[in-house]
Amino acid sequence: MAAPIAAPLILTLALPAPLFARLDALRRAHYPPELNRVPAHLTLFRHLPGPQAPALVRDLRAEARAGAAPLIRLAGPISLGRGVAIRVESPALEELRLRLAERWAPLLVPQDRAPFRPHVTIANKLAPGAARTLLEQLRRSFRPETAIATGLLLWRLDGVRWTELVRVPVRPY
Repeated sequence: MAAPIAAPLILTLALPAPLFARLDALRRAHYPPELNRVPAHLTLFRHLPGPQAPALVRDLRAEARAGAAPLIRLAGPISLGRGVAIRVESPALEELRLRLAERWAPLLVPQDRAPFRPHVTIANKLAPGAARTLLEQLRRSFRPETAIATGLLLWRLDGVRWTELVRVPVRPY
């Protein structure tokens, strides 16, 4: 990251490979293909200022050194109106996000100041009936799962695509 970054940044939680593969396969199967430009992800912050990237990375590395990786639980499918997501429960993740939100408060856009509702979007921008059908289908087939996060991912928003900038591993329990 030698050159300053002008594009907005996105922070997501890195998931263990088997869990990521499961969620990404669901997303590829159900998200409208012409709109599905990024892999499955659990977003922590949607719009961080690119010029602050070095300071953000320092904060992420400090956070990773200070605490253990959050334990997360996939709790079940939820409606997004015209989409469906998998709700994630994790007190440790919520605490981590709150610490970062407090540290970065002056940098946050209104959407990132809103209450945190952790989830992984499986499909969006569907017709309402298709969204309801998918929600019911996923409710019938869903199995809860618990996993330990593997890190924090900082992405640069390149138009509609994301480019991974930094992966900060977090230590397991």
